Parts: sequence; structure tokens; C-alpha cells
Amino acid sequence: MVADTVTVYLGLGSNLGERQDNLDKALEYLSQRLKITGVSSIYDTEPVGNPQQPRFLNMVCCIRTMLKPGELLLLAKGIESKMGRQPGRPNSPRPIDIDILLYDSEVINSPDLVIPHPRLTRRAFVLVPLAELAPELVHPQSGKTIKELLKEVKRGVQGVLKLEDNG
Repeated sequence: MVADTVTVYLGLGSNLGERQDNLDKALEYLSQRLKITGVSSIYDTEPVGNPQQPRFLNMVCCIRTMLKPGELLLLAKGIESKMGRQPGRPNSPRPIDIDILLYDSEVINSPDLVIPHPRLTRRAFVLVPLAELAPELVHPQSGKTIKELLKEVKRGVQGVLKLEDNG
């Protein structure tokens, strides 16, 4: 095993166009540069922050990479742009959103990048799929496991519905 590889969790979301196809395409783009080691189920979720928009499909993937956090952010933003995401207001509809949730156990607080993701602990649409992949993972700032954090936002979970696989 290469010592410089780190484990990273990414949140993916889409609420414009063919949402599931968008998630699949984003995973394909990510897999061209990163080793994907786990993928959660897909969840149909209510929009947060701006309820006057279509529902989202959300998921989390676990990757192994040698990219530094800033390089990974550039890769994610490049994929978003390639897939048609326009810069705009926060919480606006988008074909794809790729967020770095956790980068190993690092804590980063720079103008361009905050890790762990600053709203991770309050968002059921991220915690539900993350808990599916890594329930015992410890949040580096709170010291709580993902499973514990999910219990704290239980009342927000009713808007997070597992997408049933029709295949």
C-alpha cells in the first residue's frame, strides 16, 4: 500500500436533468482519476435551503487518492463544470454537486476549502448515505461517529428516501 494515499468521502447530488445518469457519469469521471472503494445507495431527498426546486438524488462515495485537498477540489469543480453546472447562487438547482465531506482525519479551514464539510453534521441527506458506508467513522472535530451524528438529526431523516433499485 502506498503511504501517501488517503481515504476521502465525497457527497454527490443532482436535481436537474436525468439525475441518476448524472450521478453515474460523475462516478465515471471520478473513477478516471481516483480509486473508488465504496458507493452508498442513492437517496431521493428534499432540497435544503431553497425548497422551491426539484428534489435531489444524493449519494456518498469513498475514494482512495494521492491528490492533495486543493487538487481534489479542482478535480471536483472541473467535473461539475464539464457536466454543465453553472456558477450561481448557493442552494440553486444543479445537474451535479460534488462535495468533499471528509479527507482522512484532516481539518482544513481555508478561504477556498473547509474540511470536514461545514454542514455535514446537520444534513441528513449526507449523513444517511455516509452512515451506510462508514457508521463507525469518527468526525475529526466533534469526536462523534457518523452513526451518532445521524441520531442527532433523526427528525430531518423523513425527507431522505432510499431509491429502490428497479433492476
